[in-house]
Amino acid sequence: MKEAMLYEKSADNRVHCYLCAHGCTIADGKRGVCQVRENRDGTLYTLVYGRTIAQHVDPVEKKPLLHFYPGTSAYSIATPGCNFRCQWCQNADISQMVREQHLILGEKASAEEIVAAAQRARCRSIAYTYTEPTVFFEYTYDTARLAHQAGLANVYVTNGYMTAEMLETIHPLLDAANVDLKAFRDETYRKYAGARLQPVLDSLKVMKRQGVWVEVTTLVVPGVNDDPAEMEDAARFVADELGEETPWHISRFFPAYEMTGVPPTPVATLQRAREIGLDAGLRYVYVGNVADEANTYCHICGRLLVRRSGFWIVENNVQPDGRCPNCGTPVSGVGMAGTHSTPDPRSPLPNP
Repeated sequence: MKEAMLYEKSADNRVHCYLCAHGCTIADGKRGVCQVRENRDGTLYTLVYGRTIAQHVDPVEKKPLLHFYPGTSAYSIATPGCNFRCQWCQNADISQMVREQHLILGEKASAEEIVAAAQRARCRSIAYTYTEPTVFFEYTYDTARLAHQAGLANVYVTNGYMTAEMLETIHPLLDAANVDLKAFRDETYRKYAGARLQPVLDSLKVMKRQGVWVEVTTLVVPGVNDDPAEMEDAARFVADELGEETPWHISRFFPAYEMTGVPPTPVATLQRAREIGLDAGLRYVYVGNVADEANTYCHICGRLLVRRSGFWIVENNVQPDGRCPNCGTPVSGVGMAGTHSTPDPRSPLPNP
């Protein structure tokens, strides 16, 4: 048990949590929407501090981050809990564990132990992922401070539903984020995730202003968010508000959780979405969850820059100065002039 950050005490032993955009007012003995922050006698506690439900060594490309130290590994951790209830969640067994099973499982691991494990595994970064890192913010904050002291970068894989206050607090420690833009219609967020669209858009713009390297992922679910007009609106937001250099990942849906009756996304739908992104001016649009569709090309001359097979880099032609070898155009990203990456047999296999 650890006292939470980013909350205020009020009358009648109530507390107001301003960690995420739900802005829960929590009565004594109750929990917030995330189910992992509890009010006890007027003090808000996090119930998942130091309790890891997953620890894995992943290629950073799995996050997915394709323009952030490509070819390196990210030490990936998660605790139970989430502030969303996405009907297509692929990690519902851990993200919804507290809400559905009334359990908070996981192994104890201090921030110091996480950083030491990342160093032993020769990782370049620590990724807070699989579930929503916002709900285990205090744990990420303490770990991220130690990670920076050790020369490691910090990565959030997030739904983007945090407050500006939370982003300001983590800002000096957060180096990159992949943000799920689950749809570009508020009604879709409300119906399928129990949230709203605007706070996610606000968080994306704040991160970009702060200098965090941002990549955006949209899981395209048939009949939910695959309308071409909606795809165009999302692409134009990314290009106009975040910048044309922002990578946009268009990922294929596979049946999961409460949407097992929905078929996988047709590849043609994903290819059309990619064309929409490129037409909007985006330089780097990737089709995810489809084999061999995540290569990086120069947006000026079309030269192949990075060839990938699954999550692994098999060819990296970016010059040491971060430019295209053919036309000299700078390649957007952080640490793009990386090396080839190969699976480490000592590392756990990435989760599906």
